[in-house]
Amino acid sequence: MATDDDLVLIGLGANLRSSAGPPRRTLEAALERLALAGVPTIRRSRFWRTRPLPDDGQPWYVNAVASVATVLAPPDLLAVLLEIEAGLGRVRGAPNAPRVLDLDLLAHGRILRPGPEPPILPHPRMDARAFVLRPLAEVAPGWHHPDSGKPVAELIGALPPDQSAEPEM
Repeated sequence: MATDDDLVLIGLGANLRSSAGPPRRTLEAALERLALAGVPTIRRSRFWRTRPLPDDGQPWYVNAVASVATVLAPPDLLAVLLEIEAGLGRVRGAPNAPRVLDLDLLAHGRILRPGPEPPILPHPRMDARAFVLRPLAEVAPGWHHPDSGKPVAELIGALPPDQSAEPEM
């Protein structure tokens, strides 16, 4: 069983169709491409249906979290994630805009990288997002935030009431 010291967590999200198909299929394709790049999935959450933040009328997202096996350093893993996003049609636009794919390096063991060089670790907004924390709790229910030390269950309990994340059926 992986410990927080060696757990590498990736957040996945999409709310637009990609070259691989609808959002759920896009997330599956991203995980397949990660494995082909030598970064296999150890464990993956269910897919979650989540309200966009801010809720501006765009389609709801499909999100998941995966723990992966890798020997890549954080900057090298981020480069792989960005390459997969681009390969599936991601074009970067305005913040919070609809997207075909978003792959976030959430945590890389206990590594703290405050920036300014990417990737910032742990992901700076992960502890305030239901679409990250609820699926993360499925993958690693005993996980603790590398910086604050708070357990994932406590972070979920502190989420604002406007956060919505529901498991897909």
